[in-house]
Amino acid sequence: MPTRSETLTRAASLRAMFEAQGAALVEPPILQPATTLLELYGEDMRARAYVTSDALRGEQMLRPDFTVPVVQMHMAEGAEPARYTYSGEVFRRQEEDPDRANEYIQVGYEVFDRADPAAADAEVFALIAEALRGLPLRAVTGDIGVLMAAVEGLQTSARRRHALMRHIWRPRRFRALLDRFSGRTPMPPSRAALLAGQASSDAPLIGLRSRADIEERIAALHEDAATPPLSGREVEQIEALLDVREVMPHALSQLHDLAVDMPDIAPAVARVTAREAALRARGVDTDNLMFEASYGRSSMEYYDGFVFGFRAEARADLPTIASGGRYDALTRRLGQGREIPAVGGVMRPGLMLVLEGAP
Repeated sequence: MPTRSETLTRAASLRAMFEAQGAALVEPPILQPATTLLELYGEDMRARAYVTSDALRGEQMLRPDFTVPVVQMHMAEGAEPARYTYSGEVFRRQEEDPDRANEYIQVGYEVFDRADPAAADAEVFALIAEALRGLPLRAVTGDIGVLMAAVEGLQTSARRRHALMRHIWRPRRFRALLDRFSGRTPMPPSRAALLAGQASSDAPLIGLRSRADIEERIAALHEDAATPPLSGREVEQIEALLDVREVMPHALSQLHDLAVDMPDIAPAVARVTAREAALRARGVDTDNLMFEASYGRSSMEYYDGFVFGFRAEARADLPTIASGGRYDALTRRLGQGREIPAVGGVMRPGLMLVLEGAP
């Protein structure tokens, strides 16, 4: 395994490459307020992050990534357009695999630019691909925005669309909801009994939910039960979209075909098309670049558009060596009324050295 000194040296060289592209160096604090991260990711975040408490500042987390604090910094005081780079430790709890690192060095590059989102996507991808040149890696791209557009276009209640949208990044839960909303799976007996008035909601109140909260939830369940199921055609279209897994030219052909029957995804497909052209202009071999419509759904919760990753297929034991994507919605959530298109990516210099055979 490479030493810490070797990893820091590689990180410095990668950071210097991004600085040469005009990126400003930023160094967010290692301790981050837990409130913002929990609001973004929910309480599930506690299972992946190290949480501590401060008498004056409340709950804090050891930095689980750089993107959130960089976005906060930019939205509070950054000029436009802007490019940033950083390197340093991030911390992730590992409760199932003792061989996976719970602390490692990360180097990143973030672009905040309104002018041409497709060109910014291509810039980030091409620079990281260049930094990884020569390593035995396979690049994969995707676009969460296409699936989001498909969900928004479903002919069903706003409540069901919201539920599906919230679980896009949880594939198993998303599939379970799709099956339930389409009538493929029966209603649980306990819920059927509640809706039929055969179960009481007068149990003693335990926890933080009030009686009004419980009644509101029951009313929502009644509303959902009265909502017609998703049509088989719509479910098949979603499934066909999720099955798109081809090199870019073939993937684009499939996406354009799907857009004929799913017009709501047409703008998102147009963005994929524009990005493919921008990547080609940057010298990326898009004829052999993979596009997977489902890529990024299990590990990239704040991305809402372009996503990408570089994987060492011959080393299944290694995590993704580099990854990134577009997170426009995150700037809206952290911008207090302001927003800006943003895209970025991160690399793990320690894993790069492992692939190079460093001792």
